[in-house]
Amino acid sequence: MSIFIRTADLRKTFMMGRERVNALAGVDVEIEQNSFTIIMGPSGSGKSTLLYLLGGLDQPTGGRLEVGGQHIDGLDENALAAYRQRTVGFIFQSFNLIPSMTAAENVAFPMRFMGIGGGERRKRAMELLRQVGLENRASHRPTELSGGQQQRVAIARALVNNPQLILGDEPTGNLDSASGNGIMQVLADLHRSGRTVIVVTHEPRMMRFATHVIRLLDGLVVSEADYNAAIAASEIVTA
Repeated sequence: MSIFIRTADLRKTFMMGRERVNALAGVDVEIEQNSFTIIMGPSGSGKSTLLYLLGGLDQPTGGRLEVGGQHIDGLDENALAAYRQRTVGFIFQSFNLIPSMTAAENVAFPMRFMGIGGGERRKRAMELLRQVGLENRASHRPTELSGGQQQRVAIARALVNNPQLILGDEPTGNLDSASGNGIMQVLADLHRSGRTVIVVTHEPRMMRFATHVIRLLDGLVVSEADYNAAIAASEIVTA
């Protein structure tokens, strides 16, 4: 497979008061096209920061970032918005659905900004809900849906631009085990359909869905052995 994403010495620094925080301290990764990659790491490891940089939601402090042959580090806000609209579908831990809208309306809503007419929006929304197994809940509002069903609606909404790249930031974090497994299965199906899927999680049980795993500690990519040793040591300290 060809390399779809490549980073070189990717860095992101934040200022917290007078303290400089290195969220990413020089990350080098290569992610293959049509892979399902899990980014593992404890809280504060930099995994969500890396995901937001890959998705064009934030800009790096330093280093290089290439997605699909395009260097997106250094792009201005307009160019990043175009990149997101053309390439990326986002799924977040909080479903971010509009409470007053039905499932179909939530999925159709982003299409208003894509110049798609009302009839076509409704048709495509139903097709996407069918793809995630929720066509029979199209007229239900978020409060009438379970957490797993709401996340499926969010996944359908993330597919409106037919993205090559699906990014999930702890997409199972608010779900029970059964619902979480169901969501990961939907993402695995999207991977099998030809998309590149990257999911941030701290749950080891989710690794069984992945073709590749990236482990982060303190803003750096580490080996499996070093990661497991660090996690075991932290569990001993907090026990």
